Amino acid sequence: MREIMYDQSSVAIAVALFVSMMIVVEIGYRLGTRTSGKASEPTKAQINTIQGSLLGILALLLGFTFSLALQRFDARSVAVVDEANAIGTTALRAQLLPDPLKAEVTDLLKQYTDNRVGAATVALDHEEQRAVLLTEGSQLLDKLWIKAIESAEMDGGPVRSGLFIQALNDMIDEYTNRDAVLSRHVPELVLMLLHGTFLMTGLLVGYASGVSGHRASFVSYILIGLIVLLVFIIIDLDRPRRGLIEVDQKSLLDLQRSLNRP
Repeated sequence: MREIMYDQSSVAIAVALFVSMMIVVEIGYRLGTRTSGKASEPTKAQINTIQGSLLGILALLLGFTFSLALQRFDARSVAVVDEANAIGTTALRAQLLPDPLKAEVTDLLKQYTDNRVGAATVALDHEEQRAVLLTEGSQLLDKLWIKAIESAEMDGGPVRSGLFIQALNDMIDEYTNRDAVLSRHVPELVLMLLHGTFLMTGLLVGYASGVSGHRASFVSYILIGLIVLLVFIIIDLDRPRRGLIEVDQKSLLDLQRSLNRP
């Protein structure tokens, strides 16, 4: 099932969160002012205690969600390096193949590397363009595997075709792994729970201020701003190729330059 928030801009989500927090703080303040004259000191102390507990729950959820997003970002970074290493190893072992196949396999590997570099620049929400590149990559892998079969028929020894086939198999595995890692992100249910906790916290902050007879202090709004900023970073980490924080593609780019070097 297609998720709603994943297709939205991280900036738009952060702005919507900030505006909604301002609204619920104001609503909470107005509700609190209606009961400020009736609230006893024990009631105010209980409200402050619940407010502190809710802030603690919010901090726990933020830490948990940030950890999830960071783990997925690290996994995508590692996948890029692993795929570049797998392609590079295959290219080196292709030099062991018989002359009729060596040039053909090397040319296919150059095309495949160009395809993977191009796929890294396409955002995941551009599904049609990404599907074309993935199909092209799969076709190039099929052609390489056919060449591997030909090399085994020409020279089935472990030194020439054996090492190349092993490296090519690892390269195919890394292709699948990198595509799978890109599709993993923080579940939308967790983000919804986080958003709901934000709103409840803002409502209680405003209510506590209203019961106390004064609006939320400037420090409270600084806290809200910092929370929204942290949420923006979490979402940006979780949106590969669409935000300010992107996975470094240096390994693939260096490999591309190396393969195209005379």
